[in-house]
Amino acid sequence: MTDDRSFLFLLGSARHGGNTEALARAAAAHLPAGTAQEWLHLADLPLSPFTDRRHTDGVYPQPEGNEQRLLSATLAATDLVVASPLYWYSVSAPTKLYLDYWSAWLRVPGADFRARMGGKTMWAVSALSSSDTSTADPLVGTLRLSARYLGMNWGGVLLGNGSRPGDVDSDADAQAAAKTFFN
Repeated sequence: MTDDRSFLFLLGSARHGGNTEALARAAAAHLPAGTAQEWLHLADLPLSPFTDRRHTDGVYPQPEGNEQRLLSATLAATDLVVASPLYWYSVSAPTKLYLDYWSAWLRVPGADFRARMGGKTMWAVSALSSSDTSTADPLVGTLRLSARYLGMNWGGVLLGNGSRPGDVDSDADAQAAAKTFFN
């Protein structure tokens, strides 16, 4: 039996295979067999700097290129997993830019972004180099409030400790939490 959910993993790290990605992959390994998964590295799909046109044009053109790829993947998923390392107490720059584009997608004729996002579930995965998990509160707040704004469900956050590559593999608490994170 396959799961009818479809997970989009948005990897916001500046490098491939970092601690945040490793923790996300550890959690994904415990999804039910057959659950659709798509993994996108935001750094591999660069977006132009975001231009706010809400008060001038009021609408945005139909996306093309990487922007269209991200919009299509976002809309196709039932569950969005934003996997961003904690950078300066918030999401990474590629993750923030991706979220900025949500403002455009709300105003793309025919995209129906708000209506199509409602009811999806957003999850967060992050690695931080501090044992004080409250340092991730701004990152969690950014994602949780963004989900709420669009009527999405908040699935929760999975935090792990790691600075150097591979460190999160030694975080026993994070590895144990990864096993049941998506339940």
